[in-house]
Amino acid sequence: MPQRCIFISANQSMNMKRKSVWKLVLSKSLFVVTLFSSAGILMAKEGVWLPPKLIEQEKNLRAAGLQMKIGDIYNEDGTGLNNAVVLFGRGCTGEIVSPTGLLLTNHHCGYGSAQSLSSAENDYFANGFWAKNLNEELPVKGLTVTFIRKIIDVTEEITHDLSDEMPDSERDSIIKSRIADAEKMYEKKMEMDATIKPYFKGNEYWLAMSETFRDIRFVGFPPNAIGAFGGDVENWAWPRHTGDFSVFRVYAGTDNRPADYHSQNKPYRTPKHFKINISGYKEGDFTMVYGFPGRTDEYISSYALKHVYEISDPISIEARTRKLDVYNKYMGSSREVFLKYTSKKGHVANGWKKWQGEVKGLKMNDAVGKKRKYESEFAKWAADDKSLPFADNLLPQMKKYSESADALIYEDRYQRETVLGIELVGRGAVGEQMMKCFRTDMKEPELRDTIMKIAQRQEGFYKNYDLPTDKDVFKTLMTLYFNKCANTLPEYYRVAYVGHNEDINEWAEDIYKGSMFATHAKLKAWAENVKVGDTAGLLADAVYQLYHEVMEERRKNLLPALDAYNSKMNYLERLYMKAQMKLDKNKEFYPDANLTLRLSYGKIQGLDPDGPPKYSYQTTLKDLVALDDPKSDIFNVPDKLVTLYKNKDYGRWGAAGSVPVAFLASNHTTGGNSGSPVLNAKGELIGTNFDRPYEGTMSDYYFDPNRCRNISVDIRYILFIIDKFGGAGWLVDEMDIVK
Repeated sequence: MPQRCIFISANQSMNMKRKSVWKLVLSKSLFVVTLFSSAGILMAKEGVWLPPKLIEQEKNLRAAGLQMKIGDIYNEDGTGLNNAVVLFGRGCTGEIVSPTGLLLTNHHCGYGSAQSLSSAENDYFANGFWAKNLNEELPVKGLTVTFIRKIIDVTEEITHDLSDEMPDSERDSIIKSRIADAEKMYEKKMEMDATIKPYFKGNEYWLAMSETFRDIRFVGFPPNAIGAFGGDVENWAWPRHTGDFSVFRVYAGTDNRPADYHSQNKPYRTPKHFKINISGYKEGDFTMVYGFPGRTDEYISSYALKHVYEISDPISIEARTRKLDVYNKYMGSSREVFLKYTSKKGHVANGWKKWQGEVKGLKMNDAVGKKRKYESEFAKWAADDKSLPFADNLLPQMKKYSESADALIYEDRYQRETVLGIELVGRGAVGEQMMKCFRTDMKEPELRDTIMKIAQRQEGFYKNYDLPTDKDVFKTLMTLYFNKCANTLPEYYRVAYVGHNEDINEWAEDIYKGSMFATHAKLKAWAENVKVGDTAGLLADAVYQLYHEVMEERRKNLLPALDAYNSKMNYLERLYMKAQMKLDKNKEFYPDANLTLRLSYGKIQGLDPDGPPKYSYQTTLKDLVALDDPKSDIFNVPDKLVTLYKNKDYGRWGAAGSVPVAFLASNHTTGGNSGSPVLNAKGELIGTNFDRPYEGTMSDYYFDPNRCRNISVDIRYILFIIDKFGGAGWLVDEMDIVK
């Protein structure tokens, strides 16, 4: 089978090395099957399912191999596995692995925390971090984890007496008010946080009762040479050899309830934690992923899907390619810049590569063509079934409005990826915040104090900001913006460009030298001397003007048109979703992901997108060490790890003469599932989810069981690194490990 969809690399020589190494793995696991093989048994299962409704999936779950009670996966009495899964920060998942709040998530989910705590003296990206005891665990300012205690269907409370075809503006106003009232009532009644979100495009509403803990400590973090091994080359690819994990701990007040950081807080005594199974798995074994998938749009129309892969994704890929080129240049020549930008680069590159795979996968699968075939069938159902009179005209309207929005989506995406993707231009938002202070009746001392506080709050930004890097980004992205959006540029941009001899380089030098936002010192110096009515300096600042003018263009012209389009499409999509659920008798419907707790299930399964032969479902430490390249920034295996491998010093974490590193399974995952626990048939932890193969990223819009896989780091590799490499066996001692 051709390897075009497996190896994605800017470094061709390293690619060749990876291919030759992987041939050794394949030689042990590649086999031929007939067209009528066990493919049906191993078929991937589409869906991110609501925990309270898993009982409706029980037959399928049992047939797939589940060996535990449905009620032990989710319940409201504190004993369900839902009490061991957390929303980590604002967009990842984590799992509790000890009775005293120890938590696993991904290395890339802990990146921001590591960056906030790192310095030139304590470079946790280069050296890693392993607390030797509780006293060495480091508090992470602003980090939270959230437990979901109860999930309740409140659709009737929120939507009663509202007709399906009521205009969305009127309907949304009523629903917004009802949600606010219901959340207050449930919070008072249950003494927990309450959040109500829409499901099935607003046809259902569910309430989540939760507890959010605010004292989270940094416990273990492998160096980038392990936690980010393979870098962008291996990101969104298979095979993987990345130890993508980090370790934190949840702390609580003396009453074991959420509390702000305090030195007297104690490790959280958890009602539930995951048992860890180190006996391994084989292809075909049942798996589950329990976590917080961020966003899918599986029921999207063919017309809206075209926007994704013909406009939005290609624009983002183009802009981010140029931005990453600049980042790589400056990060490669300065360790200081590397530390400042490693997390930023990871964020930019993650979407950049994901969207490339998404576009490729959607095109290879002819996803739009398949959507149109489905829509043709839907039109026949709607014509035959008169119970939903609005259904007949839905698709023609969706086509009309989607095609009318092409130019809007094009302009919006270019503005966001270019002008608003420049860090210094983004500081203009701080300027607008300051400008609002001048429009109040504050006296001078209060005004100066307020604006100074705003300026001081920018310290975190400037700590991780490099002016020469960002200036080069400005030159690169503004050139792209001017080339692609010449007919829709704000007038200020045209005038400023001409005023600098139509030379973006000259313009950039002027801005980055003269703006008060260029350095924290300049910003604070201006704030210290502010007087009532003294807005001239701010209004004349080039950064403020750049931000203000593009935002005015957006507020006056672009966003109203986009809002009108989105409002109309949301209305049509809600009706289309309702009609599909009624008219399509053969489909099992699950709600799209919306960063709420979900369960997906599948099998340990290799990747075989183009035919019977299968890529191995697992990589090992042997495969990883074979990739070692001391001259490479991303394939340089730490000496200690090489020594452990050569001495076969695996402890109890080895298997078949090596240590399992990563594995493939067929669970439906998406962004937000990073860090999710991967469980066996008994609900025991066997790995931590962290990625998807390249073309399988299309599963956010279209799920192909032949290509869609989730990639996880094996729990044995996690424990091996913690114990043998990190020397933090005391953490393993508090875990519940079984075979």
